[in-house]
This record gives sequence, structure tokens and C-alpha cells, in this order.
Amino acid sequence: MLYDKDIREPLFDFLEAYYGKIRIIEEKQMGRSRADVVMVTPSSVVGIEIKSDADTYARLKRQVKDYNQYFDYNYVAAGSSHAMHIEEHVPDWWGIITVEQADGAADFYVLRKPRENPKVDAKKKLSLLWRPELAHIQELNHMPKYRQKSKQFVIEKILLSVPQDILREQISQELFERDYTQIEELIRDYKRKHQGSW
Repeated sequence: MLYDKDIREPLFDFLEAYYGKIRIIEEKQMGRSRADVVMVTPSSVVGIEIKSDADTYARLKRQVKDYNQYFDYNYVAAGSSHAMHIEEHVPDWWGIITVEQADGAADFYVLRKPRENPKVDAKKKLSLLWRPELAHIQELNHMPKYRQKSKQFVIEKILLSVPQDILREQISQELFERDYTQIEELIRDYKRKHQGSW
């Protein structure tokens, strides 16, 4: 029987071997749920829900709804006890990775590749970025700074100003470069410079 802690690290190694350049962000708040894993690729943000053998489907319906709003693609990584029924619990555009124990270690298999998520909400996806990251996207695209405006206002302006294919790559780039060790200082500095616009 594989638990979440048995799956995570080997899953990250598997995804890196499978995709190449990626960044993994764990336990990311999205709506009322928390994404187990967010995988950043050069042009997409991918949500991954881990369903270990110890998990039930109790919260999955709500989680699927939240994942669908935030990510370009989604996967469920399911323990072997779920392998027979997992397809019934996620939309057909979700990818499925099965996880089983082989020689005392987690072994992964892509049962179904994900397709582009038709329900992603561009505003929700952009809201994953911190305000200084949004400001950098505004700068890259020669947009006004909108210093006194809300984060929501800025997100809407970015969506109106930047072509989707360019924006997708810029969002990924911001997430690749995100430095969690410097964020408090970065946000303090941003607030100091843009009083009242947080």
C-alpha cells in the first residue's frame, strides 16, 4: 500500500524524466481547495492531484472543479487501489498516472495523457501570481503600472493587452523564477513603492 509520502518524491523524478524542464510547487492554494502539486512547464501550468491508496474520493468532485479553473492541464496520480475506477471520477481531458509498488518502490505509468483543459479561467490562473510578478509582466509588455489599482483590475488589463500564447510563456517564466526565500522582502518592497494598490 502506497501513501502520499511514498509517492511524492519519486513522482517528481518521474515527471522530470518525462517532461524535461519543469518546476514543482507543492500545496498551492486554489479556490477552496489546495493543489497537491503544481508543475510548471515552459508554456503551461499543470495541476496534479495525488490519490494514494489510503485516500478516498470524498473531496475529489470539489477538487476537480477547482483544478479545472486554475490550470492549463490536469493529472491525477492514483494508487493501484484506484486504478479500476479513477477514470469515472475525473473528466476525460484529465491525464491519469497510475502508481504501484514494484520492488519496494513506487512505479509510474501514464495511463492517459492530459488534453488542454477547456474550463481553465484565465483570471484565476493569473491570480496564482504574486503582485510583483504581475508587475513584471506589465513591464515586459510595456503596459501602464496601474499603481493604485487592485490586483483584479491589473489581471483584467493584462488579459486584454497580452496575446494568450505570449502570456502563457510569461506566466510560466515568472513561476520558474519565483524565489520563496525572498518573497517577504519582495512584497514589502512592492507595497512600499505602490502604497494602497495591493
